[in-house]
Amino acid sequence: MLNTQILIGFLLGALIGFIAWRVRALSVSGAWAATIIGGLIFGLGGLSWAVLLLTFFISSSGLSRAFSRYKANLGEKFAKGAQRDWAQVFANGGMGALLVISHAFYPDQFWLWIAYAGAMATVNADTWATELGVLSAKQPRLITTGEIVERGTSGGITFWGTLATLGGAGLIALVSTLFTPQALILLVVSLAGLSGSLLDSLLGATVQAIYDCPHCSMETERYPLHSCGRKTVHKRGFSWLNNDLVNFSSSLFGAVVAVGLWHTFDLIMG
Repeated sequence: MLNTQILIGFLLGALIGFIAWRVRALSVSGAWAATIIGGLIFGLGGLSWAVLLLTFFISSSGLSRAFSRYKANLGEKFAKGAQRDWAQVFANGGMGALLVISHAFYPDQFWLWIAYAGAMATVNADTWATELGVLSAKQPRLITTGEIVERGTSGGITFWGTLATLGGAGLIALVSTLFTPQALILLVVSLAGLSGSLLDSLLGATVQAIYDCPHCSMETERYPLHSCGRKTVHKRGFSWLNNDLVNFSSSLFGAVVAVGLWHTFDLIMG
């Protein structure tokens, strides 16, 4: 029975990866990565795990396509283009894959599901903030100092972007209650996703690798070449800590916060 479920899971993962590649949401490498991660989550986790992953994928991809024109002039700042590659897919879904593998060995450990929901809420919140934050009429401010910065600057936040963060986390939390009908889930997963996304911004403002393009006189996440084709020069942050690692670290943090909040509230309530 389990072997059949895993086979069906990977077939579904491959189908979603293929569709995402066809609509140009994923690159070829991204489609293969989605097949692996989707196959693991669908095959080992079942419906409740699969639905959260699909909620993230459909909502984030939909927003990326719907508001792509608003980000057109910001593409030079981001590390990669609109099509997610294998590293981006693993950055957003890798924590979920690790958790569902653990769930296969310890199916009675409910905290693994809570951690997964927190991780998915984080990556969804971060994507919503990126896609909808650019709609803000006001310039973003750096999360660490409040300094006004250019749109697309790592660590820059806006009021509307923060609301979008909460909305993205809240959507995952709301869907989670379909499988765990407890009001506490809604609060815990929402707060975990918000916390993870804010950590993403904090890391982006402090330790993430940021570069300069001397030719364009522009700060960027791109390395080793800017979109103009010229080499970029390291400006600040750890050279090994790129945006993909920041995203993965934030999803880990969201998972930890979710479990911590769940156990804390559980102790308080009784």
